[in-house]
Amino acid sequence: MNVNTESVLKDALAAEADMVDVSEDPWAGFERRERAHKRRRRTALAGVVVALAAAGGVQAGVVPLPSWVPAVRVAGFNAVLGDGPVRGSLAGDKAFLEGLRREIKDIEDPGETWRVADRQAIRFVYAADVGDERLVLALVPLRFGFLEDRALVWYAGEAGAPATELLESGRVDGGEPVVTYGQTRSDGPGILVVVGPVGSTVSVSQGFRYTPEGTVEHGPAQQQPAGTGLAEMTLPPAPTPPETKATVTLGPDTIYEGGVGGGWAGNAYDPHEVSEAMVTAALGGRTFDRATLQSWITGAIRDARVTAAGTAITLRWTGTVNGQPAALLTIQPKGGGVLAYAYHGAADSYRQDLRLLLPVKGAAERPIAWRLRADGKDDRTDQVVVTAPSGAQKVTLEIGGAAPAPVTLDATGAAVVAVPPFAAAQVTAYGKNGVVLGTTPVPPFETSSGGLPGDTPLTRVVG
Repeated sequence: MNVNTESVLKDALAAEADMVDVSEDPWAGFERRERAHKRRRRTALAGVVVALAAAGGVQAGVVPLPSWVPAVRVAGFNAVLGDGPVRGSLAGDKAFLEGLRREIKDIEDPGETWRVADRQAIRFVYAADVGDERLVLALVPLRFGFLEDRALVWYAGEAGAPATELLESGRVDGGEPVVTYGQTRSDGPGILVVVGPVGSTVSVSQGFRYTPEGTVEHGPAQQQPAGTGLAEMTLPPAPTPPETKATVTLGPDTIYEGGVGGGWAGNAYDPHEVSEAMVTAALGGRTFDRATLQSWITGAIRDARVTAAGTAITLRWTGTVNGQPAALLTIQPKGGGVLAYAYHGAADSYRQDLRLLLPVKGAAERPIAWRLRADGKDDRTDQVVVTAPSGAQKVTLEIGGAAPAPVTLDATGAAVVAVPPFAAAQVTAYGKNGVVLGTTPVPPFETSSGGLPGDTPLTRVVG
């Protein structure tokens, strides 16, 4: 239950490290200290743990845990959203909410069951009918053996449904200050709900475009009723999963800014799937596995949240990375910027190594480089793949403030060079007579790939 919290913290520490000169990922040191802290914290319970475990295995849930045994709190106890009154159109329906309190089930995770610790301690945060759905957000106390947690859990059903028909429909750590819910479809209206702290104000923007200058431009912000901490919206039908962004402010502070997660019910066809003709055009005279390339192009188009129709595709480079087929390709939605993607692997098992938004001007003349993680792991390596644009006579690599060093390219027009994982670097390509064709930074490792490419400084090049 605390995996998400650790993942978020790990990414945050890594992101901070990207901005400073440190010799290693700070997560490792933090993790060592945290393990030691947990060991000390649990020492006081050791005698009880050993006795009960020997008696039958409390942690596995086989033996009931005595009420007098203290629990180890793992997450979710800074519950901002549990402090205020219930909000939403069903906030006053006490009979419905009490009925749901009785119906809330234990949470089943792979290999473990988190049981509702105290049903009377369940706090309802939000309850309403929105569009054709009935939604309830509850802060639920949970216990798994000696571990204690709290989670914010969505329960959903059809509008007007009784408590007995609502089912769990997603959950996050109980300490999250903002929770979102979204369901959209291609053949009918969808819904969007954002719940922030009482007193906060939510703004929502729908849609986006990649500008020719290499930036992401979101739709105009629609501010919801000030101070309610809520956004409750019906959304028009969407032929592809829509990109919706929420911003939540509390006084002068922005406490949340990001996408609204949720599901999408699509058409019978996939609007991201590229045709055989598009693959043929992208390949030109190159020899490369068609199924693999089709899979990678489709993945890039899906990741960019655009459709195959109207998107230009260019295969910039093919070769190998760590002994596996690899490619660098660009996609450009009509009237938009250029997005570069790098992959290596196979059609059904591959790694996306790069996604980078570039300005249209000069995109074809830029050298493009990307960092590699260890295959099968998330560990950062010092390996960087450098690729040259067509017509380049020379490519140089500049690490930090050091003098540019020439890069020796192989027959495919690429090279693998060593760059410290946290060091800033850039590559420059030169044409005939030493003319500079273009210079491109080596992007830092991306700490989270859930948002739009180009929506953060880690995934865009401007200028």
